[in-house]
Amino acid sequence: MLDIKWIRDNSDTLDTSLARRGVGPVAAELLDLDKRLRAVKTDLQLQQGRRKDLSKKIGLDRAKGGEVQSLVDEVSAIKKKMTELEDEERCLSERLQSSILVLPNIPHELVPEGRDESANVELRRWNTETNFDFEVKDHADLGIALGLMDFEQAAAMSGARFVVLKGQLALLERAIAQFMLDIHTIENGYTEINPPLLVYDGALIGTGQLPKFSEDLFKATTGHWLIPTAEVPLTNLVAGKITSAGKLPLRFTASTPCFRSEAGAAGKDTKGMIRSHQFEKVELVSIVVPQDSDSELERMTGCAESILQKLELPYRVVELCTGDMG
Repeated sequence: MLDIKWIRDNSDTLDTSLARRGVGPVAAELLDLDKRLRAVKTDLQLQQGRRKDLSKKIGLDRAKGGEVQSLVDEVSAIKKKMTELEDEERCLSERLQSSILVLPNIPHELVPEGRDESANVELRRWNTETNFDFEVKDHADLGIALGLMDFEQAAAMSGARFVVLKGQLALLERAIAQFMLDIHTIENGYTEINPPLLVYDGALIGTGQLPKFSEDLFKATTGHWLIPTAEVPLTNLVAGKITSAGKLPLRFTASTPCFRSEAGAAGKDTKGMIRSHQFEKVELVSIVVPQDSDSELERMTGCAESILQKLELPYRVVELCTGDMG
């Protein structure tokens, strides 16, 4: 979530940056809510101080046998006023927070401009010149033909967009995850984590999934949410904590099932294992000081590329444009 203190000092930058992502100006509205909220808080503090002073005076006057009814009436009026101010403070605070929470992150100044994926910029590619002397088959067709993927039985027990992996394919998935974890922990210095798969609202708010993407998540009847990515619990390992710069960077990795309702996938390619409700993923998360974020991103990208190169899988590294950042 964007910091209101930053917004106060960078309102023009906020509107300019969000405009690059197709979002209209919001700074004026946010600053107005912030101004009203701070005014209410100031008034509330003044009322609290006045009530405290009057309560003390009532005690002293009573001890002297003086008349205190007018003071008691004034305290009652102040209490009523404070209740109104507290309600207004809560309402304004919720409005301000909810308005900020739905905003996307501001893009880095070097992110290319563009409306959709057609404006993405390819930075490099590796081993992509592949020529096969056989007919290339879709992964789902291949998996079904080999008896390694069962979509029908998965649908019977769970509905659409699930798959049962069998035999050698199930072994392969487990082996690849283990291979990736070994590389990231032994060679790349990440600490392996086995996190919870269910989290509270606060964890998802902290990583930006809520409230913006609530329709793409699965919610349990207990109030928990199934994680859409291990990024959520890994990032929340430091939530609410103050970590000294000397202990950074912190690098975490985890292999977990991920769960997504994919409510916005209508009309998109959902064949086979694409856009499944449940899938396995190895995640990398780094906690660094802000000035090291760019170099850490490049390091993390290199760690991911090393996996693909070791597996001899062709790939491209693409810089997403402002209109394709999610």
